[in-house]
Amino acid sequence: MNATDGIDACAALCELAGRLAVGADQARPFLITFAHESAGIAPGPFWFVSAATGGRNLLPGRGFRPELDDGSRGQARHFGGIVASVAHLGPRATRSLSVHVRRDAPHSADGRLTDEAIEFATLVLAGELLPANASAWLARRLCGS
Repeated sequence: MNATDGIDACAALCELAGRLAVGADQARPFLITFAHESAGIAPGPFWFVSAATGGRNLLPGRGFRPELDDGSRGQARHFGGIVASVAHLGPRATRSLSVHVRRDAPHSADGRLTDEAIEFATLVLAGELLPANASAWLARRLCGS
C-alpha cells in the first residue's frame, strides 16, 4: 500500500470491530452498529434505503488481501453493507441480492468479499464468533498485502 491509497481500511475495520466489541453483549446490535460505522448504513427500519444507495464510504482506503481487493477504496463499505444485509435479511437473501441485484460475480474480488462478510455476520449471529474475537477474525481473514 502506498501513500496515495489512503488509510489502511482493513486495519481500520478491525479496529472498529474491537472498539465496538467492548461491552457488546448482543450480536445483532453489534453488527448493525458495525455496519453503520463502517458503511454508513442507517440503523433502524429504513436501513435498506441507505443500503440501496450504497451507504457512505466512511473508511476509504485499501489494505485488503489481493483476492478481496477490487482496486477501489470502498471495500470496507462493501463489507459493512453486506453485514447489514445479513443482520436484517439473513445470509440466503443477502447472497441472492449480491449476485442478482448488485451483480457481484461469485469468483470476483467483490464476490469473495461478500462471502467473507456473510460468513462473519452469520458466525456472529449464531454465537460462534463473539464480538470480542471479531477484530482478530477480520484481521486474519481480510487483511494483508
